[in-house]
Amino acid sequence: MSLKVHDGQGRWRSKTVAFRISPEEDEQLETVVRLSGLTKQDYIIRRLQCRDVIVQGNPRVYKALRNELAALRTELQRIASGNTVSDDLLDNIELIAVIMGGMKEDENDI
Repeated sequence: MSLKVHDGQGRWRSKTVAFRISPEEDEQLETVVRLSGLTKQDYIIRRLQCRDVIVQGNPRVYKALRNELAALRTELQRIASGNTVSDDLLDNIELIAVIMGGMKEDENDI
């Protein structure tokens, strides 16, 4: 039997919740989880509870941002050659813009 795991507030998480998603939805979920810096479980719980997901900058988040920006650059180059823009690409651009906007330094801190 595995060890009991408690969350940050001392609650024992004994219930399992599972659901099915499409490969496209899975890719989108993986992207936002990587960019949030949270575990998938913590990200999903926060979103289900309508709580804000606050991105804490750390090396893993910066690496995920760098990789996503590189992928976006490739997609934008593909679009420049005359191809169409997908909704997933627009969603990723919007997500990265929000994250990067939140990372700006407060002008009062300078």
